[in-house]
Amino acid sequence: MDHIWFVTLAALIVGASKGGLTSAGSLAVPMLSIWMDPLVAAGMLLPIYIVSDAVGVWLYRREYSPRNLRLPIPSGLAGVALASVLAPYVSETLAIFLTGMIGLSYLAQAAVKRLRAVPAEARFDRRKGVIWGILTGITSFISHSGAPPFQAFVLPQRLRKMEYAGTVTIVFAAINLAKLPGYAAAGLLSGLDGRTLALLAVVAAAGAVLGRKLAQRLPDHIYLGLIQAILLVLSVYLVAKSAPALIP
Repeated sequence: MDHIWFVTLAALIVGASKGGLTSAGSLAVPMLSIWMDPLVAAGMLLPIYIVSDAVGVWLYRREYSPRNLRLPIPSGLAGVALASVLAPYVSETLAIFLTGMIGLSYLAQAAVKRLRAVPAEARFDRRKGVIWGILTGITSFISHSGAPPFQAFVLPQRLRKMEYAGTVTIVFAAINLAKLPGYAAAGLLSGLDGRTLALLAVVAAAGAVLGRKLAQRLPDHIYLGLIQAILLVLSVYLVAKSAPALIP
């Protein structure tokens, strides 16, 4: 497989994101999109996500917010269903552009939060939860980057750090499983090499354990700053690469 080292790094990042470094997962598909169709990259990484999800769910089996599972999971699954219908009509160029824009939207959201004063704890709003949940499913299907809309709903509730990490892990475990039929129907799971996937699954599982340890010990601002800097470079590159072809 071409660029195997970058694919292995992507698998490690995916695993770390399931272990608690939730923002790290936003790097995997944009990084691979430099060399391949983002939807192909998403299809290749989906089995890795599912393996690392299993490890993450076990690690956080006692740390999560029950009410933030009951609403985002069903609405997220509805978003996946909608995106699976639209996926065959999305060109490679448009997928690259959308992947870059999703990354930039995440960074814009993070910048706005830094500029604002720390808000009071938000109440649990069911209507907003449905809207953000559907958007989570759609963006997760396109590039495994469902974090921005999910965070827009959950972060204002100011959950405890590990409770938040467990909630993210369990919600996206359910969403990733729901992607399998849509990815298979779109041909995104064909041609995957079993031995390579087995190796990447081991790397991702190790990454999940490592991610939990780092989430417990590493100050948030250090790893978030590094991840956001890398994501900015990748996202700008992908938008600049695809935008000219989309302009008539």
